[in-house]
Amino acid sequence: MRGGHVSTNTATVRRCAAALAVTALGAAMLAGCSADGRETIRFTFSKREALTFMNEVVADYNASQDRVRVEMDTSGVDVVSASFVRGNPPDIMLANYNYEVARFVQRCALTDLSGTTAATTVREDLQPLMDQYGVCAGRTSALPYSVMASSVIYNTQIFEDLGLEVPTTWDELRQTAETLKANGITPFYGTFKDDWTVGQGWYDYAVGGSLDVIDFFDALAAEGDAVGPDSAVSFEKDFSAAMDRMTELASTYTNPDADSRAYGDGNLAFAQGQAAMYLQGPWALGEIAKTSPDLPVGTFPLPMTDDPDDLAVRVNMDLAAIIPEGSRHQEAARDFLEYLYQPEIIEAYNESQLGFAPTKDAPAPSDPRVAGMIPYYEEGRIYQGASVLVPKTIPVFNYAQAMILGASPERTLRTMDQDWARLAFRQPAASTTDAAAEGDAR
Repeated sequence: MRGGHVSTNTATVRRCAAALAVTALGAAMLAGCSADGRETIRFTFSKREALTFMNEVVADYNASQDRVRVEMDTSGVDVVSASFVRGNPPDIMLANYNYEVARFVQRCALTDLSGTTAATTVREDLQPLMDQYGVCAGRTSALPYSVMASSVIYNTQIFEDLGLEVPTTWDELRQTAETLKANGITPFYGTFKDDWTVGQGWYDYAVGGSLDVIDFFDALAAEGDAVGPDSAVSFEKDFSAAMDRMTELASTYTNPDADSRAYGDGNLAFAQGQAAMYLQGPWALGEIAKTSPDLPVGTFPLPMTDDPDDLAVRVNMDLAAIIPEGSRHQEAARDFLEYLYQPEIIEAYNESQLGFAPTKDAPAPSDPRVAGMIPYYEEGRIYQGASVLVPKTIPVFNYAQAMILGASPERTLRTMDQDWARLAFRQPAASTTDAAAEGDAR
């Protein structure tokens, strides 16, 4: 049996033994013990498409030692949030890292993981991306577990047939699109009926390819409720050029019915070769493969300037590991955390999901479909999408969709400035990230 992870806790063992001796199984579980006397911890896992993989990890862990038993909880973020309020949170979580989870970080409701071995394996350049959602001073409250990188998906066969190189500047991108149009090929397949496909793809790629997202949101937070026409930074002032180029691409180089096409339509159309490029994340690759498993596809960052050094790929912290302060099984939870971060497990998980492992020595993904993003991830040329860095009370997906469907970018961005300023004004004593989290919770 695997040893060295959990210290023997005499009091826990005696308590479990006593509970099993005098109570039924249900009462024993409430006492934190499994039927065989092991300490039981509840593990919340939020990524349903990876349940098969993680169920196997849990089963292997449970079989590897005789002190701790992990039970999987897939009840979802709303139930988990309620469990914090009731004082009965999970013992450990792998959760999508967003403002909902970050509320617990900002309120210091999560334990400090800086002393774990797992923390020493994580790439340091990912910490600023974690901190964009807020921090608890003096703590490492969450560790990234899986990073998803997104960029332009393209049909490599179409490019090869026309002798096209992957564009690295804005002018090259337009020239590529013109060549495709001249040959009767739709350059980009648009799915503008679904606002989220506009927000996470077109909007995020355009912004992230044009400016430093971290610097912008740091400056925006400093402006607070002063954001507007006279502030040093604003959505209207800093996003205007990116939105103009986004709308130019959308109006000139997409399918004529883009306004009425949804995500499922786009996956099918791209799989059938109806367009050369598609602005979607790696989650679309599996859907495309269902129709055309042998379709030759690759990825590259969307160029929005005429400087190739500005190229970067959008990332999100698809999963982060956290241990709530309210867990009554801290040692056992940490033991399972260390198990999850073993290279053979964290690397296999990310390989299975087309993700990038956040650990320092992890190999790059082997799938050729995401190979075009590897150099940028390895060099730290990455950004989090601007759409996820605002509270949900600012309907950025709707705004992005409105702009791509013809609304004035100037007026829309000015409205976003006003929304941001109002939210900051309602939270004068809090940081902007706290205000954003409050807005996300409403």
